[in-house]
Amino acid sequence: MIEIKNKVVSEIKKIYDPEIPVNIYELGLIYKIEISDEKKVNIEMTLTSPNCPVAESLPKMVKDNVLKIDEVSDVDLKLVWNPPWTKDMMSEAAKLELNL
Repeated sequence: MIEIKNKVVSEIKKIYDPEIPVNIYELGLIYKIEISDEKKVNIEMTLTSPNCPVAESLPKMVKDNVLKIDEVSDVDLKLVWNPPWTKDMMSEAAKLELNL
């Protein structure tokens, strides 16, 4: 399961927020990744704001990328707004990249 989770994280790291030059994983937009015994991946993610211009396409890109992994049978992606995203959720690498 850890190997699959690492592959999931790698795929998610290929997706960038169009307004911020950092991948969405390092931005802290992914709140939860769980993998069931049936190789179904449950993901909870948020966006930088509810009015985000990629509110439709970004979750679809995450789901599509994760489904490319051979070991994954299905993806259940939930867009959540609690807790609201803040810059504090970014990784140290993302903060360095953005000079924060």
